[in-house]
Amino acid sequence: MNSPGIGSPARGSSSGRPIMVALDMLGRRGALRLLWELRGDPLTFRALQQACETNPGSLNTRLKELRDLGIVDHDAGGYRLTDHGRALMIALQPLQAWAEEWAEATS
Repeated sequence: MNSPGIGSPARGSSSGRPIMVALDMLGRRGALRLLWELRGDPLTFRALQQACETNPGSLNTRLKELRDLGIVDHDAGGYRLTDHGRALMIALQPLQAWAEEWAEATS
């Protein structure tokens, strides 16, 4: 699977429109979990691997993709969300609220 990029084809779209690239990235295995675990303080690779309960290869792949898209960054303190990553987490909050209401209504 190719790494997603704005302007490049993404799963479900050949246009490379930003929304399609974002949805492609969020739909990749472990991506949402990784973002969730980075919602707080920065984490080292080992701490992030443990928190995500994933193998190093998959984690490296997701981190590279998210770094290339400017959603995650790495510095001496570990991996962290960028400003765009934090904005993405805020943008997902209404979806979380909807999902909780939906689950309650259907159970």
